[in-house]
Amino acid sequence: MDYRQYLSPEVLAFIDETLAFYPDDLDPTDWAAQRRVYNAMAAHFHAGRPVGLQVSDQRIADVPVRLYGPPSKTTVLYAHGGGFVLGGLESHDDVCAEIADRTGCRVVSVDYRLSPEHPHPAAYDDTVAVAEILCAEGPVVLCGDSAGGTICAAIAGTRADLGFVGQVLIYPMIGYLARGGSFDVHSQAPLLSTSDLAFYADVRGGSPDDPRLIPALGDLSALPPTWLFPAECDPLCDDAVRFADAIKGEVHLCQQDGLVHGWLRARDRSDMTRQAFGQIINAIAHLAG
Repeated sequence: MDYRQYLSPEVLAFIDETLAFYPDDLDPTDWAAQRRVYNAMAAHFHAGRPVGLQVSDQRIADVPVRLYGPPSKTTVLYAHGGGFVLGGLESHDDVCAEIADRTGCRVVSVDYRLSPEHPHPAAYDDTVAVAEILCAEGPVVLCGDSAGGTICAAIAGTRADLGFVGQVLIYPMIGYLARGGSFDVHSQAPLLSTSDLAFYADVRGGSPDDPRLIPALGDLSALPPTWLFPAECDPLCDDAVRFADAIKGEVHLCQQDGLVHGWLRARDRSDMTRQAFGQIINAIAHLAG
């Protein structure tokens, strides 16, 4: 696909702005350098926090977290993206702040351990430990983008006993894709390719038959109401579509046409991305009641 002809000028500008942070000679296995670049890119796109929003760093179940907003009836547990190897409390700070401000929910962002220093199931274990405490306090909505969406989906499919009221998954990796569909059509999509996916999966580790690793292997009959937000120009797009088809309960598939993996950082850059983020906000607010 000729993305230069297909995508909007605003999305193309966002892609170019993102890629400008990545030098051609960046070693993919130099994790310190990779994280410096990723963190600088995330800081560049940081849109600030709403004025007056209450924010604090704490530990829950000995896991670092950041809380946004005062206690509310429903808590949103947020798991950040970054391929299981990048990101943290700073990289998605403005996203979480905006979710809290616009939904009225307290948001708890989880700073789970990263691979390769902490391979699977470290990220899953950290996020579950936080979820157990939060669910004991009241209703919880799971929300995450990319790798964080994968973690949330895995938790929902393996820990139905916690009683989540819903999950909102933004371009997650679910585990259905092997070939065909978007996996082939968008194998070289901007900002995420199939070779990137294979690289991250290898670094993350774990067994391919583990539902804590592969959400598609979880108990799909026990999932809470699920909202899926795949991006069209992303090899993972049909992964979410197939997940929606397989879910036995309530599911809402909201494919974002004309958008790419990682568009969440560009949510204020065009009418298209503003509308897409508005749909995510509405889904969270609906689940939170």
